[in-house]
Amino acid sequence: MKKGGIKKVVLAYSGGLDTSAIIPWLKENYDNCEVVAFVANVGQNPDELIDVEQKALISGASSCYVVDLREEFVKDYVYPVLKTGALYEGKYLLGTSMARPIIAKAQVEIALKVGADAVCHGATGKGNDQVRFETTYAALAPQLTVIAPWREWQLRSREALIDYLKQRNIPTTATLEKIYSRDENAWHISTEGGVLEHPWNAANADCWAWTVAPEDAPDEAEFVTIGIEKGEVVSVNGHKLSPYACVATLNKIGSKHGIGRVDIIENRLVGIKSRGCYETPGGTIMMEALRGLEQLVLDRDSFKWREQLGLEMAYVVYDGRWFAPYRKSLQAAAESLAEDLSGEVVLKLYKGSVVAIQKQANNSLYNEEFATFGEDEVYDHRHAGGFIRLYSLSSRIRAINTNNQKRS
Repeated sequence: MKKGGIKKVVLAYSGGLDTSAIIPWLKENYDNCEVVAFVANVGQNPDELIDVEQKALISGASSCYVVDLREEFVKDYVYPVLKTGALYEGKYLLGTSMARPIIAKAQVEIALKVGADAVCHGATGKGNDQVRFETTYAALAPQLTVIAPWREWQLRSREALIDYLKQRNIPTTATLEKIYSRDENAWHISTEGGVLEHPWNAANADCWAWTVAPEDAPDEAEFVTIGIEKGEVVSVNGHKLSPYACVATLNKIGSKHGIGRVDIIENRLVGIKSRGCYETPGGTIMMEALRGLEQLVLDRDSFKWREQLGLEMAYVVYDGRWFAPYRKSLQAAAESLAEDLSGEVVLKLYKGSVVAIQKQANNSLYNEEFATFGEDEVYDHRHAGGFIRLYSLSSRIRAINTNNQKRS
């Protein structure tokens, strides 16, 4: 049954099997509407972008926009989250979660530019991405109709999608054998499906795409110097680089040492548990560097507050609420804390581990004269007694009251 009222749709297009089938499906089911393909370059494998415009046109798109979002993605999405220290469920560095809002935002901008009535994505009805795309659409252009084919069509298998394209003489390089589902951008690559669908199966070598196995990493450690200004990584080994170049450089260095592998069973927003292998080599190095510098600069209460910000931010980003006021308020707090977070950190990379071994900062609160276990002239140990007496005053009063009640 054809649906009317939609004249032009902008599709978030990847060139893969799903979105290639979506283009003719939209035209057939939405009264031969015009389909504009939008491709976001967020740092995925360049091979995926080869001939992507031609693929979209062959599938039936009227035009195809390829937008380079790599620098904006790292600078305006990755770096702000990194300042908060956000880790979803203590493990996941939010690679896919951070990419979706910038993709959806750019898609909306194209839709408004070309005068589209609707936007469309290829996310399934089981995953988190449908939420992330659609909350962005709602926040930025609620007037646009949202089309989610996986919630409408009857195509339920890879074989069905291939047959669908074959019947319409639309070429595809996809095959029936696709064991794993992968998502790649400048920050990370994720792998799901295949042997990972059973939690008792150990991840095999095919589950990892970027990093070498830690046991196969070099036997010699490598030392990396990270320069940080106001909570942002600005240099690697003394070379000033753009945010994207910093990540790309550290990805190469970290990958050869097996850095940044995570095998996690996570709780999806829709209530399903899923398992994925995530590789975030550069991000893991950056996270360790920033957290190491915080140890010098942040006082106890500020550090505790930053940890709370990270916990909240992890859920906000994972749940697709990037453009919500709550995310902006959390970010403002993190930016304030990061004002003094400038310095340099040296990290040791060795067979899957990364450790900050040297740290320095102009705003460091660490003072060797106070911290030393040797003799010093700046700290009077006798002062600690008065502090402890005041600190424990409520406990002392409670005990006195309890003893008095027992006597009466």
